[in-house]
Amino acid sequence: MASRDQHNQKRNGLDVVALVDDLLAQAIRVGASDVHFEPTADSLVVKFRLDGVLSPLESLPAAVADNVVSRLKVLGGLLTYRNDIPQEGRLEISGPSAEVVSDVRLAIFPTIHGQRAVVRLFYRRQDLLRLDQLGFAPPMQRALQAIAAQNQGILLLTGPAGSGKSTTLAAILRHIVSTLPGKSIVSLEDPVEIRIEGVTQVPITPHGQMTFPTALRSLLRQDPQVLMIGEIRDAETARIAIEAGLTGHLLMSTMHSGTPAGALLRLLEMGIEPYQVTSSISAVVNQRLVRRLCEKCRKPAGDQYEAAGCDECLGTGFRGRVLIAEMVQLDSGLRKAILAKADMEELESLLRTKGHATIREDGRRLVEAGVTTQAELNRACGAGDAHAP
Repeated sequence: MASRDQHNQKRNGLDVVALVDDLLAQAIRVGASDVHFEPTADSLVVKFRLDGVLSPLESLPAAVADNVVSRLKVLGGLLTYRNDIPQEGRLEISGPSAEVVSDVRLAIFPTIHGQRAVVRLFYRRQDLLRLDQLGFAPPMQRALQAIAAQNQGILLLTGPAGSGKSTTLAAILRHIVSTLPGKSIVSLEDPVEIRIEGVTQVPITPHGQMTFPTALRSLLRQDPQVLMIGEIRDAETARIAIEAGLTGHLLMSTMHSGTPAGALLRLLEMGIEPYQVTSSISAVVNQRLVRRLCEKCRKPAGDQYEAAGCDECLGTGFRGRVLIAEMVQLDSGLRKAILAKADMEELESLLRTKGHATIREDGRRLVEAGVTTQAELNRACGAGDAHAP
């Protein structure tokens, strides 16, 4: 009875400190990547992002909304008396949670119903995955290992935020460290997400003097053999990266694009000459993460499986995520098309005639194996994705 009374008191705003602590502890316990506090006309909705999907957890009374956000501001060292401006900060985590969480970021934004708060959780990577543990189909894994052994060229990874690109790049770098000892390897990241032994990792400050172009330009004079750039965001970074890939460096980076062909065309839009693209790019990998069916509660549905929901998966029917991907390696036909300034439709058509396996086709092997569902594959790839066959 006492515990239920305490629970009710927290929800009625009499113990907001404990309420916020409990919500953050619960988020860390279940492995949520984000906690959203969203004000409405009559409540404060708390949501957890689990395995990439944002789901409501509970609704708190509107009367506690300001106190909850104020408590978060105190933890983040923000101005509690300013409710009309966006604010960002970091939360200090202590106790057992500090052993699994490396960083906690807070963002506050004013809305018509009050202040919206988002807490982002960054976890310590205890079990760093090897390249052969990521889930790439065997032919793609062998192709990536071959590219990692090259002395020059560029490998681009594309996909939305949270699609595992940083994890893939880290696994490739660790593969190079373990199989090609003695290589000079440097990464430029914003921020450094995964610590990698044997790699010189440099944090970038986009709004300071250490930007991607500035750091990359200076770094090329440090005699690196392998370079990893967290993201190619602008034309200047793209130009320097292309030069590096053409002058005896193996370079890996990411770009925002929905397809491999889209990434190649984006480089051209940034002012990179077609001959530079065809001469420097070794391959483009487009990847997503799909939720893995909970093995304890998944149930047969014809020749596939579907999500059910149990205590182990918090009723979602899914637990964990798995990689799906597609890879385009530049061959003579694709190079000729790029040099001829082919558009998206022409490049996609060329890839189809070559029998290119799309990311959806890679995902379907997991659906057929009972690892995920067709609905989840549609969610991750976009139900109306024009790239789908």
